[in-house]
Amino acid sequence: MDGVLSQEEINALLNNPGGISSAGAAASGGSSGRELLTPEEKDAIGEIANISMGTAATTLFSLVNRKVEISTPVVSTATWDDVVKNYERPCVFIRIAYTVGLDGSNILVLKENDVKIITDLMMGGDGTNTDGELGELHLSAISEAMNQMMGSSATSLSSMLSKTIDISPPVADLIDLQENVDEGSIDEFLAGEFVKISFKMEIGDLVDSEIMQLYPVSFARDMCQSIARNMEMDAEDAQIGIADTAHKAPEPAAAPTPVQQQTQPQPDMGMMNQQMMNPQMMNPQMMNPQMMNPMMYQQPVNVQPAQFTPFSGEFAAQFAKENIDLIMDVPLEVTVELGRTTKSISEILDFAPGTIIELNRIAGEPIDILVNGKYVAKGEVVVIEESFGVRITEIVK
Repeated sequence: MDGVLSQEEINALLNNPGGISSAGAAASGGSSGRELLTPEEKDAIGEIANISMGTAATTLFSLVNRKVEISTPVVSTATWDDVVKNYERPCVFIRIAYTVGLDGSNILVLKENDVKIITDLMMGGDGTNTDGELGELHLSAISEAMNQMMGSSATSLSSMLSKTIDISPPVADLIDLQENVDEGSIDEFLAGEFVKISFKMEIGDLVDSEIMQLYPVSFARDMCQSIARNMEMDAEDAQIGIADTAHKAPEPAAAPTPVQQQTQPQPDMGMMNQQMMNPQMMNPQMMNPQMMNPMMYQQPVNVQPAQFTPFSGEFAAQFAKENIDLIMDVPLEVTVELGRTTKSISEILDFAPGTIIELNRIAGEPIDILVNGKYVAKGEVVVIEESFGVRITEIVK
């Protein structure tokens, strides 16, 4: 209060001469104040995401049989706290790792209800069966959907980067964002900022939501550098092609030499006209040899009817027996079919120990016997000591 600084205050001023607190430094973007990505890198990442998700939307349409629209991506940087505060909880994290062509991984974030709708449509439902908790069946189905979607996306990325791109099977987890986060699977996103790509996804009139794709900054830069190298190589190839075209000047047509002009006689037009009017005046050397005598140039052809040695009945039977002996030891699968029925996916999911399934065969009716899937006979079930057997009652012709 008397205007005299204490020793602690002096030390604080010496350690921070600008008078900026650590919180203020963090708010201003750190000591460098440099953006994580340049505008050009953001544009490149947005173009990659736009092409990849456009291909993925086409694949999702074939899986859910509904119109799928994914909007133009919005590229930004975010922290884990931003995702926790602004995204619905719980949500589904789908981790996609690149195994060939790129070294890294990304995470696709979907809302829980969106996953339920997509999986219900994949299982033949109408997308309204979203009651209950998200289980292993939903996670397995959405993993398969993302495997096909991101697989087609990797194919598009391969064309863009001019190299083979492949992914490992995606892994889906239900994440609460605060309680059950496996830090080992997202440790590269917890340390600092990362690249967040937001899309708006619409599936018919069932889904109108937002999905996110998260990239580590280093992985995003690697993709941008790959695109830059590919563009440079294309530009070099184009310049080489232009240079080669410029160096290849058209070759002038060879002019006849004076000797050739002297030795080639000029045709007598009057004589040619008279020969055309009267064919008998034409020089035999100027006529087509085949026009003079066509029969002189035709080779004689000897034509005879084809003759075949007849096969006797004994020889044919012996030949057939030798052929069938070659396959006598080939094993065939014999199946006895008691009956069949048809169930929907929802009915199959309700199966439990003790469930009775009614078949399409009446009690006492002969059962079907199939060999390698082909229906060959009918029969009836018998018991041989402690095993079931079948007695053939009719051979199907």
